[in-house]
Amino acid sequence: MRSFIPLRRILSTASIAWFALTALALPTLPGVGAAMQAVVDRREIAGAVTLVTTKDKIVHLEATGFADIASEKPMQTDTLFWLASTTKPFTGVAILMLQDEGRLNIADPVATYIPGFAKLKTPSGKPANITIGQLLTHTSGLETTERSAYAATNNLAGLIDGILAMPMQFEPGEDWKYSSAGFDVAGRIVEIVSGKSFDVFLQERLFDPLAMKDTTFYPGEAQQKRLATGYLKSRKTGLLRVQALPFDATVLKSLPPVPAGGLFSTAGDLARFCQMLLNRGMLDGKRYLSETSYHALTTIQTGDLPNHALGWGLGVYVVRTPHEVVSAGLSAGTFGHEGAWGTHLIVDPVKGLAYVMLVQRSNLPDNFANEPIRAFLQAAVRP
Repeated sequence: MRSFIPLRRILSTASIAWFALTALALPTLPGVGAAMQAVVDRREIAGAVTLVTTKDKIVHLEATGFADIASEKPMQTDTLFWLASTTKPFTGVAILMLQDEGRLNIADPVATYIPGFAKLKTPSGKPANITIGQLLTHTSGLETTERSAYAATNNLAGLIDGILAMPMQFEPGEDWKYSSAGFDVAGRIVEIVSGKSFDVFLQERLFDPLAMKDTTFYPGEAQQKRLATGYLKSRKTGLLRVQALPFDATVLKSLPPVPAGGLFSTAGDLARFCQMLLNRGMLDGKRYLSETSYHALTTIQTGDLPNHALGWGLGVYVVRTPHEVVSAGLSAGTFGHEGAWGTHLIVDPVKGLAYVMLVQRSNLPDNFANEPIRAFLQAAVRP
């Protein structure tokens, strides 16, 4: 266990012994803890949980720094984090599970399921004809959902009118721009097709079968006690200060289960999801995605859009060619997602490894351009 200050200031001798025994029981990769501690010491983050897993076992799990600085609460391997946009791969998987059952197809027009989209016009005045696949690849042309829209309703159906009222950004399929609205619409389609609310669908079809006991849109009272505090780094002082999570636990029950970024989870739970993906849609003898849907999820669907090192599958980025800054050390075809507050889920099917990093800081640079994820990958990724 690592922290900003000596552990003896915050832990009794008995506690130190307990944490030492716990740490010895966890598998760790050499160098990862030291790399993350250096990032903590530079006040880039308060703390982190890092994990590396193969198809069938965790090979690294470590907590570094603080879950809360003011109370000097050490980070734990079961600390709960708001995933933000690392929720999006779950939405992609949910759609593909329904496709496997023949209940929808990613080529279907959104208007087939939500009639209001039949009236939606592009900037040129043409019918939009957005497909489900375009929702999941950021090529729909929809503007991103305003954060205030989530607070204005307690269900996904209530989001749709607001999304339809926003002007489109471009002709569907002709450009790429990151948009959470596409995923919120996709989640609503899951509800319409399945007859279940989005949170219940994921609970019954993914979280319960995968034994992801701490993954939820609505953390309970005991889980809230394990939540990491959110931070923002001041550009003036260089210090971390508390920043309330946009999806604060005190108001969650009044919010819809947001498919674009509403999940909370732990590293251990995400390991189970990653293992299923490393096994191409299967885990413990149960198939969650067909081979066809797994391929669709993890294959670039956007052609040359966007024109940079990352393309997009269905709810995940896909590494085109490893880059010295973007995705250094990872294989071509690696896929995953990041969240705005520093959560990362990265699956490298070539190496058969998945990497999870969970931190809770709001103003980190995107993708692989921030210091915590680069430090983690440089230490964890093997050539």
